[in-house]
Amino acid sequence: MEELQNVVRDGGLAVSNLPEKGRCLLTTKNFYPGEVILRQEPYVCVPNNSTTVSRCDGCFASESLKKCSACQVVWYCGSTCQKSEWKLHRLECNALSRLEKEKRKAVTPSIRLMVRLYLRRKLQNEMFIPTSVTDSYNFVEALVSHLKDLDEKQLVLYAQMANLVHFILQWPEINLKEIAENFSKLACNAHTICDCELRPLGTGLYPVVSIINHSCMPNAVLTFEGKSSVVRAVEHIPEGAELSIAYIDTAGSTMTRQKALKEQYFFTCTCPRCIKVYDDIQESAILEGYRCKDDRCNGFLLRDSEDKGFICQTCGLRRSKEEVKRIACEITAISDKKLKSTSPGNQEEVISLYKMIEKLQMELCHPSSISLMRTQEELLKILMELGDWREALAYCRLTITGYQRVYPELHPLLGLQYYTCGKIEWLLGCTEDAIKSLTRAVDILRITHGTNSPFMKELMMKLDEAHAEASYNLSSKDE
Repeated sequence: MEELQNVVRDGGLAVSNLPEKGRCLLTTKNFYPGEVILRQEPYVCVPNNSTTVSRCDGCFASESLKKCSACQVVWYCGSTCQKSEWKLHRLECNALSRLEKEKRKAVTPSIRLMVRLYLRRKLQNEMFIPTSVTDSYNFVEALVSHLKDLDEKQLVLYAQMANLVHFILQWPEINLKEIAENFSKLACNAHTICDCELRPLGTGLYPVVSIINHSCMPNAVLTFEGKSSVVRAVEHIPEGAELSIAYIDTAGSTMTRQKALKEQYFFTCTCPRCIKVYDDIQESAILEGYRCKDDRCNGFLLRDSEDKGFICQTCGLRRSKEEVKRIACEITAISDKKLKSTSPGNQEEVISLYKMIEKLQMELCHPSSISLMRTQEELLKILMELGDWREALAYCRLTITGYQRVYPELHPLLGLQYYTCGKIEWLLGCTEDAIKSLTRAVDILRITHGTNSPFMKELMMKLDEAHAEASYNLSSKDE
């Protein structure tokens, strides 16, 4: 603990223990929006390879890949990444190569992450790779597993996964219970590695980052530059404050957020947003409840005292339970049909089904409904894939309005949606609108992502080009 304190102290942080929270990071100096608080490489990480998508083990790139000829599991984009991973993969490759072909198919990213965890420990113990205070298996041992909180189904799953890891490694000195416990630790402490546009690429364990506690109103944001984790302040964080990030998507109501946190992380959040009892009732009714039958009214509905319907809290109009149930059943039926229509080349039918769902949701749900916003997100995605830019722009603007309601002003998802909107507007020749959207994107993303990444440099270059185009258009009119 003392060695760790010395390491984080240089970065303006201190490790502390808080009642009901356990270990946390406190600031020992002021941090300001956009300032990097913490940067860390993963102790272990793996790309999220699947039967449809493969990524380089070294850089997570997905193009120009070649499979490891020996194990036939791992991919590389070139010799540089292969050499950088060789010390660890040499042992992993030997272990995977012993498996039968069918067994190798069962080696999921989670299994690989655990195998690499033990291989890295072995290499550090034998001093083939260096160890430091923040890059040591000791950190893994100190993580909380919550094993006692797991239900029987999850325990059985971890036991089965532990059996496979034990079979791959064939090390008699590690026992199955220890491996199962480490799976539980990773479930609570590992992070999804995302690209600059928050698309998931892999999973990694960042021991110091795992000390940071959750808040539904976080003062910092976690992003990634390649495989490096970067924590930046999104507001002024005074000296002595607790550092916090969001473990989950915070768009839902308090009840939804609490459920997600309890199921995966086994705690009840007591952040300022979660303890506002009255606001929570209204928030749930707006984000996940029903709309008033009067289209002119924007009120939210609550159940009546007899539980026979829902009463608008603004105009008092009643909506029957039967009507709500009927529309909800129609949405479910169309959603089931949509799931069966997701084959490639079937996008027009999928759009049609999504629009039917959207129409019913607009009839049933509050205008600020999360489910309506998610449907519009999906429509935007498909319309962009089809190149229907005008309709895509309309949906992009709708989702921005939704994001403004459910996310704080400096949230990366809001910034990225402005970026998408700006690109579509520019493509359609709406240069002035594009400048406004791209400017808003830069204002947000320079705080959450910094300004030095290739992604941000490209964004700022697009904004400069849009300004230049607008100036040229203006000068052409003057002539």
